[in-house]
Order: sequence, then structure tokens, then C-alpha cells
Amino acid sequence: MKEIVLDTETTGISVKEGHRIVEIACLELENQIPTGNKFHYCVNPGRKVSEKAFEIHGYSDEFLSKQKKFIEIKEEFLNFINNKKLIIHNADFDLSHINNELFLCKNDKINNEIIDTLALAREKFPGSQVSLDALCKRFRIDNSMRTTHNALLDCALLAKVYINLTDQKEPTLDFQKTNDQIYDEKQESAVSYFKKVILPTKDEILSHKKYLKENLKKNYFS
Repeated sequence: MKEIVLDTETTGISVKEGHRIVEIACLELENQIPTGNKFHYCVNPGRKVSEKAFEIHGYSDEFLSKQKKFIEIKEEFLNFINNKKLIIHNADFDLSHINNELFLCKNDKINNEIIDTLALAREKFPGSQVSLDALCKRFRIDNSMRTTHNALLDCALLAKVYINLTDQKEPTLDFQKTNDQIYDEKQESAVSYFKKVILPTKDEILSHKKYLKENLKKNYFS
């Protein structure tokens, strides 16, 4: 089963005030394991970034003015997420901005199945802090590189959080380094993070079958 971890950064909070997307990132998972496929762009919003938003993500108007507009990456984005479940933290925020961009491009809203990790965390840990940073701390996920908000890095962290929210396993046991690393292009650092899957050898399977056969027979006749 393929899923997409998605995050955005914007010029401000509300689409009603004309705020737009400045960065969008998606990481693909298959059976909760990163495939290495990603979609990532900084986007020219066609308007100024609010001071508060700039403090959060650090993308300047000058930098963004040199990036592609959303309409130029729209088809690639829609193809990347097509028929895949979307994993988003505080989904209402990101979806409102994505659907606004699609509306401005004269496209329909996305209709993907959505899992909101914020809602999952609130249900699992009622009364506790459930921000991405708080969940990283709870699950002992290293988020020291998150000095500013960055959609690609936040997707990598959210993938870890999502796996822990759904199976409650410790990251120190579940994750291992691989050659397929997701790079935070802004900070030039790598984040590797998927669950460790250990398959039994043929000898272990045969030994297990032999054990079951002998012990089941013994218990049956005892």
C-alpha cells in the first residue's frame, strides 16, 4: 500500500487573506517504508511573505520570486499523489492551501483519502501536546535539525511520527540507516528513517516448523 507524507509552508495562515503556498513536499511510503520517491518544490506565491511566516520558515520574497509558480508544478504534483492516501499533520491547514491553489488553477479539489496525524495524536494522547516537535520528543526522534520549518524535513520527521502513532514501536528499534536517504536540501543534511524489517532464514523456518510439529504432537498425546 502506497501512502504520501505531505507538508506545506505558506506566506501566512489564512487563504481568506490571500495567503499562498511557498513550499510543498511529499515523500512516498510503501507499507510504511520510504520508497525514495519524493516531490519537492519551493514555489513563487506571487505575493509577499508575512513577517510571522518568514520567522517560521525563512523563505524570503527575493528567493521565492525566482521559483516556479504552482501552476507550473500542478500536474506533476497531482500525478505524484494520484490514488494514494495522504498523511498530513493538521490536515485542514495544508488541504485548505492546496485546494486554494488548485482552485486558482481551475482544478477540482483533491479527493484522496486523508489521515490527519494531529487527530490521531489527540485521540491517542488526550490532553498532551501534539505538535510535531512534541511528538518527536515523545517518540525519541531526533529533530535537532529543525531549526526552522522546512516542508521536506518535516515530511521525513512526520513519517517517523506516523509509524510510531500507528504501531507504537520505539524508533530506536524500528529504524535503520539505508542508502535510500531523504535529503533536506535546505540544510544539506540527510534523514534516514524507516522501520527495520527482519525476515527469518530458511533454516529458521524449517526449525520452527519442526519445533511446532514435535511440541504439538507431544501436547496432544499428553
